[in-house]
Amino acid sequence: MSVVLNFNSHLSELFGIALRQVAPDLAATPVTIERPKQATHGDYACNLAMQLAKPLRKPPREIANALIAALPQTDFIDKVEIAGAGFINVFIAPAAKQAVVRSVLHAGAGYGHGHAGGGRKVQVEFVSANPTGPLHIGHGRGAAVGDCLCRLLHATGWGVTREFYYNDAGQQIDNLMRSVQLRCKGLTPEDPAWPEDGYRGDYIVDVARAYMACETVEADDQKFTGKGDPDDTDAIRHFAVAYLRREQDLDLRAFEVEFDVFSLESALYTEGKVDAAVRALIASGHTYEQDDALWLRTTDFGDDKDRVMRKAGGGYTYFVPDVAYHLDKWQRGFERVINEQGADHHSTITRVRAGLQALDAGIPQGWPDYVLHQMVTVLKNGEEVKISKRAGSYVTLRDLIDEVGCDATRYFLAARHPDSQLVFDIDLAKSQSNDNPVYYIQYAHARIHAVLAQWGGDRQQLHNVVLDVLDSDYEKVLLQHMIDFPQVIEQAAQDLAPHQIAVYLKTLAADFHSYYNASRFLVEDEATKLARLALIEALAQVIRNGLALLGVGAPEKM
Repeated sequence: MSVVLNFNSHLSELFGIALRQVAPDLAATPVTIERPKQATHGDYACNLAMQLAKPLRKPPREIANALIAALPQTDFIDKVEIAGAGFINVFIAPAAKQAVVRSVLHAGAGYGHGHAGGGRKVQVEFVSANPTGPLHIGHGRGAAVGDCLCRLLHATGWGVTREFYYNDAGQQIDNLMRSVQLRCKGLTPEDPAWPEDGYRGDYIVDVARAYMACETVEADDQKFTGKGDPDDTDAIRHFAVAYLRREQDLDLRAFEVEFDVFSLESALYTEGKVDAAVRALIASGHTYEQDDALWLRTTDFGDDKDRVMRKAGGGYTYFVPDVAYHLDKWQRGFERVINEQGADHHSTITRVRAGLQALDAGIPQGWPDYVLHQMVTVLKNGEEVKISKRAGSYVTLRDLIDEVGCDATRYFLAARHPDSQLVFDIDLAKSQSNDNPVYYIQYAHARIHAVLAQWGGDRQQLHNVVLDVLDSDYEKVLLQHMIDFPQVIEQAAQDLAPHQIAVYLKTLAADFHSYYNASRFLVEDEATKLARLALIEALAQVIRNGLALLGVGAPEKM
């Protein structure tokens, strides 16, 4: 029997062939393959006959019979039944299900990956923290979700570019400069002269000390050296931004997150891209002057009110450089862009999209896509943790990594839908118990390796063993999990929902632990032993592949 890597896609192809024979004029009709809710209804179901009934003006059951008759001959399908008004239920041959073990072992780290993206370009912007302090736990959630999105898109055939956008201009950077300057002059946040919106964390002391010591810091491709002059505000500003960009980069490396491109808001001004975007908006006829301010008529594009672009006192509002930045993304050839940001950016989506539409640059409506994540609450000893000595007013990403490790931090931050508020329980993340999902999943992987180590045989021989003895209820469940894995990846990428991988892995681990507790692997019967070892070797590969999509390690010993 030939190896099938994606059962869902293979069935779609088979029904597509039948469709072209039964209704050649309707060959473009999408073929949807689903898993029935009840096992008695088969392994997969297709509603194609229902879709064709109206255009063909025939009863669905009649069309279903014709589709079944036109299906190519294959040993992949055991039987096909018509249910209800015309649903086609497909039962997969046991040998085809068992053969998934060979599929996994042969494909290795590539099992589950697909080609839906077709190599098309997609840019994912995520984290994009202001360079005014260490990354906080909210940035950490954005980093985890954004990085997992990139891994999912890459696994489904997209050409992914990871981008970080620094807001290194504006009032917050002025506040940073002033805070560092005051520290350089020996003032503290307890001093009456300290500004109310100044930064108070200990990291400001580190920046000031490094500046006064004339240290050199490198951030991406830029290098700055402190001048030691507490009155040179421009030098302090550049040095502080570079210092904190470097610190954020170190935090992200500790979190195993890397970027292909770093973009600076300040560059949009120095390179004239903001002014160019404003001129284009004026030329489009969607702006007007009122109360000495320049307005964009965003109500033309679905906004609830028009928005100020240039304030009466001069200077652009914050959404204008955002429009210029996204125009730059479009001009760089990214037909698909995904922004992963905090939920507090929700209000900017409509006005940025409106600005892009007003440019008349051919940018499609609804571009770019957004994935917004909710707040994170950190608990320790049952109480909320709100501050960090380093940052002063919030929990940093580095705090969590140091406390519970990179794996647990990444898993917990990515394991729930971004729309859901998240409670990060430090004690749970550190626990070595079945209640800790990342431990539970990694332990399944380690358990498998312990069995294989105890066996001590040549694992290569497991690639071609006879598998027909894998017929217990436990084994059938695990085989189906492995069969589902490619579709789980495809769906998670389509939904921009990496938490679906975490949910899948948790269920897979639970079913493996049940199998482990109910079964023996190193039995006397050689055929049974090798088949079961091949099964769990394949399971370990799927667990590794799934954890890799979350950026989480798969230890062999725990």
